[in-house]
Amino acid sequence: MDQACRATFRTKEGKVHLPGVPRGRVTTYKDICTAIGQGSPRSVGFAVRNNPFAPTVPCHRVIASNYFVGGFFGEWGASRCSAKIHMLTNEGMEFTSDGYLAKKNVI
Repeated sequence: MDQACRATFRTKEGKVHLPGVPRGRVTTYKDICTAIGQGSPRSVGFAVRNNPFAPTVPCHRVIASNYFVGGFFGEWGASRCSAKIHMLTNEGMEFTSDGYLAKKNVI
C-alpha cells in the first residue's frame, strides 16, 4: 500500500466504517480492513490512534481480533487502556481482569 492509500485512513472518509459501530457493540481492526478492502490491522490501529474526530468517529469501539482491548491513544495493553475499558464498560461491554472482551456476541 502506498503513502497516499495510508493517508486515506487518516481522514474522516477513511474512518467511514467506525460510525456504524453502535454504542454497546465493538468491531475489530481486522474487520475494518475487510470492510474497506485494503490495509492491515496495524494501519487501522495507526489511523484510529490519530483520530481527530473522536468521539463522533468512535475509535474506542475497535478491539483486537483475539478480543483483547487493544490500544488506545497509541498505548497498548489492559493496564494502559483503562480509559478505553472504562468507556466501553459504560456502554455495556464487559472485560476480563486481563483486558479481554467477556462476551463475544457484541462484535
